[in-house]
Amino acid sequence: MESIVIDEADLRLLDLLQIDASRSNQTLAELAHLSPPTSLRRVKRLRQLGMIEREVALLSTDKLAPLLGHGLTALVEITLERQGAEQLDAFEARVVPAPEVQQCYRVSPGPDFMLVVHCGDMPAYLDLARRLFTSDANVRNVKAFFSLKRAKFDPRLPLHRSATKAGS
Repeated sequence: MESIVIDEADLRLLDLLQIDASRSNQTLAELAHLSPPTSLRRVKRLRQLGMIEREVALLSTDKLAPLLGHGLTALVEITLERQGAEQLDAFEARVVPAPEVQQCYRVSPGPDFMLVVHCGDMPAYLDLARRLFTSDANVRNVKAFFSLKRAKFDPRLPLHRSATKAGS
C-alpha cells in the first residue's frame, strides 16, 4: 500500500476547515499562510485522499428546541447473543441507516455496540427500540442511558504531528 504523507500546511488546512468549512478559499489560504491556488489544490487533494469525508452544518439544538422540542438523546449499549463477523455486520447494517442513530461504534470489551440515538420523545425511542433491538433475536441485552444535559459536543479531531503518515 502506498504511503500517504501530509505536512504541516495540510494539518493547518484541516484544522481550519474543522473550525469553519464555509470560509472562502481566499480567507482559508490567508489563515493557513498559503497562496490561494496552493490552498485550493491542497484541499482538493485532501478530499481525494478521503481525509475530508464531508462538510456539514452543525445545528443549534438550543435554537431548534422551541420549534421542535428538546427531543431525547440516549447512549445505548447493545450486546449480541452471537458475535461472529456475520452477526456483527448484520446488526450494524440494520441500525446504521436509521436516521435516529447518530453514531454507531463497535466496542470491546463489554457490550458489542455503543449507539448515540436522538429521538423526538420517549414513544419515538420505544418505537425505535422495538424496530431495531427487540425484533432482533440475536440482541441479548440493551441498556439505554438518557442524557439530562449535554455539557460538550465538538466533532473536531485533535491533529497531532504524529498523524502525518498513514498507511505504510
